[in-house]
Amino acid sequence: MTEIDVILILDLLGVFFFAMSGCLLAARKGFDIVGSLLLGSLVGLGGGVVRDLIIGIVPAAFSNPLYIVPPVLATLLVYFLFSHVERFGGLLVVFDAGGLAVFCAIGTQKALEFDLNPVSSILLGVTTAVGGGLLRDVTANEVPRIFDPQDVYAVPAFAGAALMVLLDSLGWSNVITISAVAVAVFGFRVLAWRYHWQVPLAVQGWRR
Repeated sequence: MTEIDVILILDLLGVFFFAMSGCLLAARKGFDIVGSLLLGSLVGLGGGVVRDLIIGIVPAAFSNPLYIVPPVLATLLVYFLFSHVERFGGLLVVFDAGGLAVFCAIGTQKALEFDLNPVSSILLGVTTAVGGGLLRDVTANEVPRIFDPQDVYAVPAFAGAALMVLLDSLGWSNVITISAVAVAVFGFRVLAWRYHWQVPLAVQGWRR
C-alpha cells in the first residue's frame, strides 16, 4: 500500500469520526435521519473543505466520491445502534477527539506539502481540526466546544500541529509519524476531557 493510499484512509477515518460526532449530536437533538446525514456531512467534510479552499485546490470532498461514504455510514450506524450506545455519555467526545486528532495531523501535513510557512501550516492544521466541530455546534445551537471555558479543545490541536511542523523540519514526516501525532493529540484531548483540564480565562482573577 502506498503512502498516498494511507493518507487517504486516514483522511476518510477522520471524516468518519467527525461524522459520527455530528450524527450522535443530531440524535440527541431529536433530528430526523436527513438532518442527521446533513449534520454528519457538515462536520465530517467541513474542516477539509475549508483546508483545501485556503490552499487553493478543489476540495477532496467534491473531487473524490469516497468522501460521502463515511457520513452515510455514520448516519446508518447511529440510526440502527444509537438506542444501544446512548448510555455512553462520552461517546460523542471520543469520536470528536478522533476527528480532531486526524484532521490536525493531516491538515498540517497538507499545508507543508503546499509550501506554507511553519506558522501558516500550524494555523491551517488547527483550522482543519476545529472547523468541522465549530460548524456542527453552531448549526445544532450548541455552545461551540472551542469556546467552552470548562473544556480544552484547541490546545491539543495546536500542540499536534506544532509537533508536525517540528517533525517535518527534522525530515521525519511520514505516515508513521503522522499517525503517531494523531494518536498523541487524541490522547491529549481525551485526557483533558476526562480530568477536566482547563486553560486560564481571558481576564486574570475573573469570577463568573
